[in-house]
Amino acid sequence: MIGTNLSKWPVLVALVTVLTACSKQESNLDVQASAVDNSEKTAAINLKDVDLKKTETHVEEVLKQDPDFVQQLLASSVSSQSDMFNREAVIPPQCYTKTEGHFNPCYTCHQFTPRNQGRANRMGDGELQGDYGFSDLGTTNHWLNLFEDRTERMAKISDAEIDEYVNYDNYSSLADRLMAQGWDAWYPDLKNLQLSEAAFDDQGFAKDGSGWVAFNYMPLPSTFWPTNGATDDVMIRLADDFQKNQHGEFDRDIYLLNLTIVEAAIKNFTQLTIPEIDENTVGSDLNGDGRLSKTITLKRPSNYLGGASDVQVKSFLYPRYTEFLHTIRYVGVRENGEIYTPPRMKEVRYMVKTEQHRKSTLGAFYAEEQKDKLEGNLPRYASLGEKGLDNKFGWQLIGFIEDKNGELRQQKFEENFFCMGCHTTIGSTIDQTFAFARKIDGAKGWGYLNLKGMPNVPMFGSDKSANFDYLERVGGGNEFRENEEIDARYFKHGQLDESSLAAVRDVYELITPSPERARALNKAYKTIVDDQDYIYGRDANIKPAVNVYRSIDTEIEPLEPEYRAAFDIRLDWSSVTGDNSNSPKVESRP
Repeated sequence: MIGTNLSKWPVLVALVTVLTACSKQESNLDVQASAVDNSEKTAAINLKDVDLKKTETHVEEVLKQDPDFVQQLLASSVSSQSDMFNREAVIPPQCYTKTEGHFNPCYTCHQFTPRNQGRANRMGDGELQGDYGFSDLGTTNHWLNLFEDRTERMAKISDAEIDEYVNYDNYSSLADRLMAQGWDAWYPDLKNLQLSEAAFDDQGFAKDGSGWVAFNYMPLPSTFWPTNGATDDVMIRLADDFQKNQHGEFDRDIYLLNLTIVEAAIKNFTQLTIPEIDENTVGSDLNGDGRLSKTITLKRPSNYLGGASDVQVKSFLYPRYTEFLHTIRYVGVRENGEIYTPPRMKEVRYMVKTEQHRKSTLGAFYAEEQKDKLEGNLPRYASLGEKGLDNKFGWQLIGFIEDKNGELRQQKFEENFFCMGCHTTIGSTIDQTFAFARKIDGAKGWGYLNLKGMPNVPMFGSDKSANFDYLERVGGGNEFRENEEIDARYFKHGQLDESSLAAVRDVYELITPSPERARALNKAYKTIVDDQDYIYGRDANIKPAVNVYRSIDTEIEPLEPEYRAAFDIRLDWSSVTGDNSNSPKVESRP
């Protein structure tokens, strides 16, 4: 139990929240509401004499959406740490949810480090389910878009207009536009990605030969559920040596085997299924039976294969130069009402692992992060210009987002800063990532994301559907408990309706919206694009959020002890794969 473990983690009990990245500050901090210090249009907001805990109305008066400020920010440097509206942008909007002591959206991010597994993630921030630990600056909710009523503006957008907008390809031109401006960093190099599954073959390999491979996974609850406003996909690519055989030639079999070894390492599994292969063709006893023959099983080796045979396999860690490509899109609606992944992208996100640190070194990084929080240091991340931001743990992240005309542009510093909250120091991630650990195990998990026919499987180590468990713990269809359609489908009188859930056929049915809701969410987000005020939040809420604090009283515990929960980001896919051998490999070494 979380409550019983607190005494064993004295440093972590005092730890200020991983997302705020700082502890108590002097109460006379200024929130700079101007991107230019000498701006005459927008003055700095001084909170010195403001008691943010008196009334939420007062907070609303202090922080106001200012279009002039947004434009100044967009015109300023992409790397300016000082020109920020929200120095605590690493705290996502969901952290301001009114939990009322028992609704728990916190557990999917904040977790204790499991013992005796050799995990690289040493954050162990599960106590944050019971302690806000925000800095003084972070107690004020800067995500102002949560409180905007968009209904009047949405009414001016017809269904036909939004459908046409969503089905427009704003991806294909991005690479050429970047190259034309002398871009000197990664650019979207996967051709025809706007076509979603049509860009990949049945095993997920990109048809353009770029080395990107799509995989089928269960989206993390609930921001990436289509019913809450976005479809998405994730692709992985390993370094060239992992794609080649010992002769230096591209070898698809070797590449897929190395990808499977990465999967086994990240999930800490001893073996996984693979498409049938003749071990003689790769010259390796893949299933460990002492002979070379045909096999559909790969036992996790100590080293990778082919051109990467000198690289040691490390549990819970990706090899150096692993890349991820993540697109976040609108919710497409076909003529028959089917929900699908449309061409238009809200965001294109990319991350690459440029440094391979030892687990002991990563542990020191986590300790340094804790020290910064305890000393009250606000979060800081180095800007790499066109390469994005350095997350301090070996990864570089960059994002592209829609401009006012709907074309993709590089995110500004503060917009990219927002991504650091989830891809740095929260306890539930594996090597700072989410999706790959949630991939369908082994051979059946290679291929483009497909929610149809995907069962609502349990969390690893549990026997209850992970999605059903989430709905019950959160008390609704999203962190804010404001998805009225999910409430109507699966809740009765505020309680989860087990009979309704029993009739759910697959993940697609559970987490996709009706065509009406999909179009409404698309319209709501389009108004954010029009305003370009992503620094105020990018959640596609239709009406002002009700179950969200405008300021936090840190003396109040978010959740009573009995409502705190353990969570493993991995899933039990044995009902899909028929393989019950995927038990975690226990390691005594650090």
